[in-house]
Amino acid sequence: MTDMTLTQRPARRFDLPRLQAMLVRPRQVFQEMAAEARATWLTPMLVLMITAILVVIVTGNLRTRAASMGELELPQDWQYWTPEMQENYMRAQQATQSPVFLYVIPALSSAAGLWVRWLLLAALLHFGSTLLGGRGSMQSALNIVAWGSLPFALRDILRAVFMLSVGHTIASPDLSGFAAAPGFVSQLLARLDIFFIWHIVLLVIGFGIIDSLPRSKAVTGVLVVMLLVLLAQAGLGSLSAGFGGTAAQRPFFL
Repeated sequence: MTDMTLTQRPARRFDLPRLQAMLVRPRQVFQEMAAEARATWLTPMLVLMITAILVVIVTGNLRTRAASMGELELPQDWQYWTPEMQENYMRAQQATQSPVFLYVIPALSSAAGLWVRWLLLAALLHFGSTLLGGRGSMQSALNIVAWGSLPFALRDILRAVFMLSVGHTIASPDLSGFAAAPGFVSQLLARLDIFFIWHIVLLVIGFGIIDSLPRSKAVTGVLVVMLLVLLAQAGLGSLSAGFGGTAAQRPFFL
């Protein structure tokens, strides 16, 4: 009877009721997705893009307000910069107070980063699942990664509310404030929080159910891929901060 209930669920292009269900009953949702065998990634991806742009709008508004009051938010590693780097940063901040730099470019960057990461992560996880004996498709991997990333949408909403309540942007996201100095460790900690762990748990559940992987293999495959992705992002972030002379800003998730 359970199988009949899952297969008779009407297909929806924008499945908004499933958003809440994924956060509270993820196993049931993934079982429904396994029975449907269709592309369902559009709804969560649109939600993720909207919340990412929301953070950009709130951040841009706060920076505009701070600039109008003569306040300037300095990077957390400002004290380690050379005088030339500090001067270049101040000039760049003065030249980037237009709506294009505060809203348009960050929004496009966040949206592009969201979709590119989704595709790459789905491809890597699908490859890892296949090596471990998974029987899923690339389409199912895209569905799992999209729906499994919904905790980041909740994180974006909470960040936007927090910034509006305190009246300034977040200087040290996630655990980066615990780093003694900027660099690889700081970039790594900036991507670790409870929402990231939640994301991993949803991926394990999704690949275990849809790809028919044993729990141990699902855990192994997801953790290995996520560790590699995390190390790569932290490395690229530290290199970007070092060569650019500014703190790297990551688009939406991770």
